[in-house]
Amino acid sequence: MSLGLVLFCGLLALKTGWTEDLGPRSSLRSVDVVLDCLYIEETAGDLPGSFASSFSQDSATLVLRDVSVIDDGSLDDVTNYEAPGASTGSAPPLIFEASAKLVAIPYAESLLHADCSGEEVTCEISLYSRHQTDEGTCQSSWFMGTLKLSSGISIALVLRGPCRSDGKEEERMIVLHPKLKVPVSNEGTVLTTVEFQSSSLTPTLRTRLGSSVTLNCRFALAPGSPLALLEWRLQHQGSGRSVFRYQTGSEPQEEQPTAHVDMVQLLETGDASLSLHGVGMKDEGTYICLVSSPKHQTQHIIQLQLAEPPRVRLFPDLVSREGDGTTTLTCEISGYYPLDVSVSWTRESPEDEDKTKKHPKWLWESSSLLPSLLLLSLASHTDGESQLI
Repeated sequence: MSLGLVLFCGLLALKTGWTEDLGPRSSLRSVDVVLDCLYIEETAGDLPGSFASSFSQDSATLVLRDVSVIDDGSLDDVTNYEAPGASTGSAPPLIFEASAKLVAIPYAESLLHADCSGEEVTCEISLYSRHQTDEGTCQSSWFMGTLKLSSGISIALVLRGPCRSDGKEEERMIVLHPKLKVPVSNEGTVLTTVEFQSSSLTPTLRTRLGSSVTLNCRFALAPGSPLALLEWRLQHQGSGRSVFRYQTGSEPQEEQPTAHVDMVQLLETGDASLSLHGVGMKDEGTYICLVSSPKHQTQHIIQLQLAEPPRVRLFPDLVSREGDGTTTLTCEISGYYPLDVSVSWTRESPEDEDKTKKHPKWLWESSSLLPSLLLLSLASHTDGESQLI
């Protein structure tokens, strides 16, 4: 987070999520959120027409302008960002100013207060595409901003850059950024507008067999830019398949009966979350939420892992050892997933009254793919000690 915002951490009441959850003494306020980023650019290969061979990274700044956040009275010391002005050096800074008036920024409070809450924000910006707009010969540059918070939140922003006209006379009056080759403002910043955003709360989920789980994915589009396609895909062990698909003008296709997207919430609020019921082993893997407008697409990747704790039964429950006989204890382990499990045998002496302060005696331990039955044989001796066989 840049120092463009002056925050007193001790006074902040942190809230995570969408700004629609207002308290009785809270109100919405527009602020600037300043993020330190990396601008990622593909480097072309040596041969004409070859694929990119590497990527270059340059320091950049993303300024989200006019972001609506919840103000509970603790934002009095927040100051708006001021651009440093045009640089006269050979390498002007990469500063993207992104207006958030058309599309709300999700989890804005988490971004704003990341420094104070000890959360790390990873920000990357890259060129998305260049294409002609519907207004004559004007060519717009589009950028993709990817934000990831250490708490697991991921946000994708599609930024529409400034329009560059093909008119020769007008072009001579435009100042272009030497690296991006796009028009810049009087302060040397790249003015953009957030026209499409999507987000997810759950990069990794662990659940038990037979349970129900929701994979979070939400989006918002600028007015006049409709939803074109939503698709959920599952990839696992080298194969992939479609789980849910909805294309505007068509009926939704639920490829498996246990997967469901609430169509009312999808079309009214942009909630594209996927609900899975009765999760089984076939549902484990990497899920991809693909949201497309007529011109652009964003995606979020969510890992679904299954974990079932083992059921353990030890028998016999009561063992009486006399003389030099051998006693066999059987431990039955079943119903666990994944199939690797760690097992150890220990012994606690009945004379140990304070077992919290004295460690039990270790007898045997293994961590591997194990059968369901484990046998431990103990030979009893007259001195009261036991020997592992």
